[in-house]
Amino acid sequence: MPDRRGENQEERLQKVLARAGVASRRRAEEYITEGRVKVNGQVVTTLGTKVNPATDLIEVDGQPVDTTREPPRRYYLLYKPVGYLSTVRDTHGRPTARDLVPAEERLYPVGRLDLDSEGLLLFTNDGELAYRLMHPRYEHEKEYMVLVEGQPTNQDLHKLRQGMPIGEKRVFVRAAEAMRMNPRWRWRGEQTPPGHSWLRMVLKEGQKRQIRYMLQDLGYKVVRLIRVRTDQLTLENLEPGKGRWLSTEEVQALRRSAGFRDKTRVRSNTRLQSNKTSLQSKTSSRSDTSSRDRTPRPKRTRTRSVDKNQDRH
Repeated sequence: MPDRRGENQEERLQKVLARAGVASRRRAEEYITEGRVKVNGQVVTTLGTKVNPATDLIEVDGQPVDTTREPPRRYYLLYKPVGYLSTVRDTHGRPTARDLVPAEERLYPVGRLDLDSEGLLLFTNDGELAYRLMHPRYEHEKEYMVLVEGQPTNQDLHKLRQGMPIGEKRVFVRAAEAMRMNPRWRWRGEQTPPGHSWLRMVLKEGQKRQIRYMLQDLGYKVVRLIRVRTDQLTLENLEPGKGRWLSTEEVQALRRSAGFRDKTRVRSNTRLQSNKTSLQSKTSSRSDTSSRDRTPRPKRTRTRSVDKNQDRH
């Protein structure tokens, strides 16, 4: 797609990096403050620095960034297992969730899950969408199922909803929703350990280890924490370590929910073999029908229809 922004239009550096698919805007800001970004050969560490994407040479970790066009956007929904870091790479060689994404191009996680947490983690190169899904100002919901030792009281659940200060900086946070599940409820049919209970919690903000700190301050140990939903995306029947590409319809609905009104380009990942099998089946069906009925029929102009399922993966 040719650049139509004009030769003289300058934009904030972190926004340019996000649109180019380097990282989410918040993560791009971290790259800048960490000294990993150069503009025309000079390291830039000041947030809000203006650049001209049509003329300036921008590098991240010594690699030039193509800012003249937007890459096709891709979206992969992963069930992150316990024991995987929610990062693109780890300096200590530990396994990362990115290792489970079947794509060679640069994709990054939307938000994070602790090493000991599991569940839904979206990978994309759509920086603007990632920014809106993560920033507390936009209040996009994230839903969790939490297994704790003990039986939280109604008073404790009320405190979770009202809010409390957590962490070393005593940041005030709260849960949009917090409820105790029926004792007979089970996560995917698994037996709940004696003396434990499941909670359902919904957040509209995302402080580091927020749920664990909140429950810890109330005297409850978190045994298991599973993110089951981000905005309108859900885990459905995905197994740990598995994932799927979002369909065009899902992407457009997600972007509309985030406040975008454009039609984004989504790179298709439909399995060719499945398409071939379907095509062969249809061809065989038409051949059988033709052999049974040899009566000449008048030619009709067929209206081309779109298979609604062709982009579902």
